[in-house]
Amino acid sequence: MINNIIIFGTGNIAEVAYYYLKNDTNLNIVGFTLEKDFIKEETKFDLPIIQFESIQETHPPYEYLLFAPCTASNLNKFRERIYNEGKKKGYTFYTYISTKANIYTDKIGENCFILEDNTIQPYTKIGNNCILWSGNHIGHHSTIEDNVFVTSHVVISGMCLIKKYCYLGVNASLRDNITCEEGTVVGMSASITKNTEGNAIYIGIPAKKFKTIDDSIIL
Repeated sequence: MINNIIIFGTGNIAEVAYYYLKNDTNLNIVGFTLEKDFIKEETKFDLPIIQFESIQETHPPYEYLLFAPCTASNLNKFRERIYNEGKKKGYTFYTYISTKANIYTDKIGENCFILEDNTIQPYTKIGNNCILWSGNHIGHHSTIEDNVFVTSHVVISGMCLIKKYCYLGVNASLRDNITCEEGTVVGMSASITKNTEGNAIYIGIPAKKFKTIDDSIIL
């Protein structure tokens, strides 16, 4: 079993990931990695920052795991790109699940970042490359597809479908049997009572479509 891990990024989310991996796993964090145009310093927390484009030359995938808990930039498509490029290089991506989360499913993909106080009920499926920040409720028989960001204190009721590239804001709530189409952005405290359209922002109680978007949106 591979125990060495490298974290993609050096920003705030990478720092949070470093804290959790250091204090809540037995993994050996050996460094950080970034694309070369974004490397501004040699070290982070006294660990080396490795050029992502050539990482496999010095840190081969049979000896190191990658973890890329990147932001929701470009409707999570930046994180998806880094994940896909890492997979092409042959890496296995680590999924972090807090020891203080309540998990009742084994259907969770690679490169997920699931923090404390998440409750994930039975028969739920979570895809690859998803972030579930702290304090969410994911109801039974729900599916979260790849490349989704669920912020904090979000309630997803039972039998919901959250499609790719969605972003659910703080304190959002979804009624049971809701489908959020690809690229749905749910605003803070919004209440989703009807299925959404793709690539659109929803706000309010009950939530209504605010405007159509594309992946250039800054979240």
